Amino acid sequence: MAEPFKLTRIPTLKTVADFRQHVAALGLDLPCEDSIVTGAMSPLAQPVNSATINGKTVGNRYAVQPMEGWDGTTTGGVTEEMRRRWQRFGESGAKLIYGGEAMAIRSDGRANPNQLIINEENKAGLAELREILVRAHKERFGNTDDLVIGFQLTHSGRFCKPTDKKRMEPRVAYRHPILDRKFNVTSDAQVFADSEIEELIQDYIDAAKIARDVGADFVDIKHCHGYLLHEFLSAFTRPGKYGGAFENRTRILREIVEGIRASGNKIEFGVRLSAFDFVPFKPDSSSSQPGKLGPGVPEDFSHCLPYRYAFGVDQHNPVRCDLTETFQFVELCAQLGVKILNLSAGSPYYNPHIQRPAAYPPSDGYQPAHDPLIDVARQINAVREIKARSPKDLILVGTAYSYLQEYLPHVAQYAIRNGWTDMIGLGRMVLSYPNILADAVERGTLNTKVICRTFSDCTTGPRNGLISGCYPLDKYYSTKPEFQKLKEIKKAVGG
Repeated sequence: MAEPFKLTRIPTLKTVADFRQHVAALGLDLPCEDSIVTGAMSPLAQPVNSATINGKTVGNRYAVQPMEGWDGTTTGGVTEEMRRRWQRFGESGAKLIYGGEAMAIRSDGRANPNQLIINEENKAGLAELREILVRAHKERFGNTDDLVIGFQLTHSGRFCKPTDKKRMEPRVAYRHPILDRKFNVTSDAQVFADSEIEELIQDYIDAAKIARDVGADFVDIKHCHGYLLHEFLSAFTRPGKYGGAFENRTRILREIVEGIRASGNKIEFGVRLSAFDFVPFKPDSSSSQPGKLGPGVPEDFSHCLPYRYAFGVDQHNPVRCDLTETFQFVELCAQLGVKILNLSAGSPYYNPHIQRPAAYPPSDGYQPAHDPLIDVARQINAVREIKARSPKDLILVGTAYSYLQEYLPHVAQYAIRNGWTDMIGLGRMVLSYPNILADAVERGTLNTKVICRTFSDCTTGPRNGLISGCYPLDKYYSTKPEFQKLKEIKKAVGG
């Protein structure tokens, strides 16, 4: 049984000194600046001069991370909820829109039946989303010459639910000794054959053309969070040309990039990468709090050591990261002409605490077993290590800042000023408070009423078939009937 601990919640830390004292008590390397810097002197307001994307210089250090929408049409098309979300992205002040939505490259690769699909049928809708975003940004901030917009291309692999919100229809890179039973992988027929991968690569090539046609500046070839291409990075046990050696496990990325270039498409590239992973976690069933999710503990991995089923992990102790191959992958991205590397960790499906540190668990998660700032610091320092070894013209986007809440700008300023990362990427924070960093730079204060408190409702809702959104803090969602359903779901799981 995991040792219980008393969580110190960020809002109870009333000053920067309090925050620093708490960080020090945890033994973390997580520096922050004394105050929020405003105007042109703010590190967050500086353009990213190390590289251009589609001829543009990214105008500040704030990126909106890609969202996985559960609110499209059943044909993967655009809805009013999506239009509102993209408008808010434009109003946020971020000069890098990294993906917008997670866009499935084909219908059977969706993580839910309402995920956006990037295909010819939905081309006009994608163009509309981009135009809504650009128009909103221009109305609020004037200049769009330094606004860079990318589309994230994805296949959900092990987590596919393309036709029913409750039925897994997984396709995988290899058989996994722990995850197979969790995600309904029961047959070798669910493993992609080499011949099927050629078709998959063509789907990425076709999707990149649509992205270029509707005005995207780059495409993100998604390699994170346990989705298909991330899983291929850990295909150590897979035979053939797409498994085993590092060269084989990265072959799909090389062939996608080469195929897009061979087609004559000059679109730029980004890669969102889980820089490290851990074994799957689960709630501790021996928790001393009946009716509540237990704290997270690793699944038993003693039967599968060395652990050859994750990327960026110590194979002899798979609750520790090992960035050796991550550094190799960064070098490969640079060689392929990738312009932006967006770094995350783990997976929201099987070890969410290392990917999105939170005070409150989603319905399919677990209570924190330790202070989430430990997980924040782990990601920020991993990005720092990678940045120190990366080419200067490769733009790095750091992640895991939302849990910092009131002290997000203070830590973000330090990270930018000291070269720990090039940009600050925000995901769930943007759902409740899209203009948090714009407020920081313009006013030097934050609106505490809409700061994301990591309630995880933006995950619990979609996990249970409800539309995406911030139910606690965004009145657009808190007034919907789904909000009451969400309350009932959370009460039932003890979350």
